[in-house]
Amino acid sequence: MNKTDPPPNGIAIIDKPSGWTSHDVVAKSRGILGTRKVGHSGTLDPDATGVLVLGVGRSTRLLKYLTGLSKRYTGQIVLGVETSTLDAAGEVTATHDMAGVTLEQVVAAAQQFIGAIEQIPPMVSAIKIGGRRLHEIAREGGEVERPPRPVTVYHFEIAATEDPLIFACDVSCSSGTYIRTLAADVGTALGGGAHLTGLRRLAVGSFTIDEAHPLEKPVLLSAATALRDFSSVTVSEEIAQAVAHGKVLDLDLLGVDGDGPWGVLNTDGELLAVYEPHKGRAKPSVVLVG
Repeated sequence: MNKTDPPPNGIAIIDKPSGWTSHDVVAKSRGILGTRKVGHSGTLDPDATGVLVLGVGRSTRLLKYLTGLSKRYTGQIVLGVETSTLDAAGEVTATHDMAGVTLEQVVAAAQQFIGAIEQIPPMVSAIKIGGRRLHEIAREGGEVERPPRPVTVYHFEIAATEDPLIFACDVSCSSGTYIRTLAADVGTALGGGAHLTGLRRLAVGSFTIDEAHPLEKPVLLSAATALRDFSSVTVSEEIAQAVAHGKVLDLDLLGVDGDGPWGVLNTDGELLAVYEPHKGRAKPSVVLVG
């Protein structure tokens, strides 16, 4: 990057390779993009592949809006084998004879987990309990009580594969849903056990694998693109000045309604700020200009 060039700003949709942590991807991207200001919108397991949304420059401040977007995954549920991590990376902890299980039975078991459910996070997750991440405790051989967390599974499709003990799954779900836990729970519901393999994230909100790029060749999209799953409004130059100064505005003056948040754009389509409801008015939560 030339010293006179503006610092990079926007988002990049990466197809994360297997074997990389999300932090590894961020670290590598900092070198490629030429800035320390890079973050991601939600951790993807090291063995998993697929959509990882990066925020770059000032747009790292927009990542908090992307973290809560729904997700879509594919993977394979392996019946008959339980592991310590609920996926193929862990040690085998139990085996079951599940040779007689049919596709129809697996489909029926999966149906039990569609809708609003509660999940117990796996010990290998990044959730903090007592100030420590669960995976750190697990690495030391420990285990702690984990309260169940509410999540929503929108669809959970099952298909047979060439292996009678392996079933392909396609899951759309709320943020915070653990697919490895779904796989293990399906195994338990069938009277045995199971683990997950081949996890691939196909979408984060409207950001899909079709627009993802290899880690080595990131493509920077505009900051405005980051907010495309939310309502937005284009404002006049006069209102844009008020926005740049972080002023609280009347909803009518800003031209918004509903629950927000709202992306505020100038007439050139550039994202100026993100506003949220505040005591019957609209208050900036992120200002990218000024």
